Amino acid sequence: MEAVRRGTAADAVIRHRDVDGALLNPRMAAFELLNVLRATVAVSWWVTFAAHALYRWPSHRGPLGDDDTGYIEAFVHELRRFYPFAPFFGGRAVRDLSFRGEPIPAGTLVLLDVFGQHHDPDLWEEPYVFAPERFAGGRPGPYDLIPQGGGDPAAGHRCVGEAVTVDLLKALVPRLATLDYGVPEQDLSISPWRIPARVASGFVMTGVRQAVPAPEPVGPLA
Repeated sequence: MEAVRRGTAADAVIRHRDVDGALLNPRMAAFELLNVLRATVAVSWWVTFAAHALYRWPSHRGPLGDDDTGYIEAFVHELRRFYPFAPFFGGRAVRDLSFRGEPIPAGTLVLLDVFGQHHDPDLWEEPYVFAPERFAGGRPGPYDLIPQGGGDPAAGHRCVGEAVTVDLLKALVPRLATLDYGVPEQDLSISPWRIPARVASGFVMTGVRQAVPAPEPVGPLA
């Protein structure tokens, strides 16, 4: 325990005591650390998507660099809606179920169309437009924005590390928006069939800004 730096996530997990005053058992401690690690690894994908968004729509750089916390959070939510980090989730029914009258026998593979949910015109006005202002009114509902699952993380299958992801992005996106860098010619397309989805080139940045025109969009994610 003494080898772990104080104030870190590992330190918080190791020292945490439950309502009975007992330390977490090793299995539960490992589970809690993985919740933090998975969220922080996911952030690398989202930051790349943020660079992609700022390249396509550079007008967002100004508000992000002005330390407008409301706009920063709205941008982060729109980033997570617009870009297909995970196009769908899958799981198997552990018992016989029904959904809106449709029977789902135990063992059935069920897919949640995350990309479809986030680009459904019945749920989102102009879903293929990148518009952070759609989240200006506050946080989205528990079943509206579902890039890391829906519902209540305490009672369902929503990622408990989602808050870590959002907070890290709120810290990193404004820094990215105020950096001075160049974007050389490269493949900036994004395939929604890859899991996790990523920018084809990885988004290459150079230290000297170059006058490279933005490529013509090809489809909603090019």
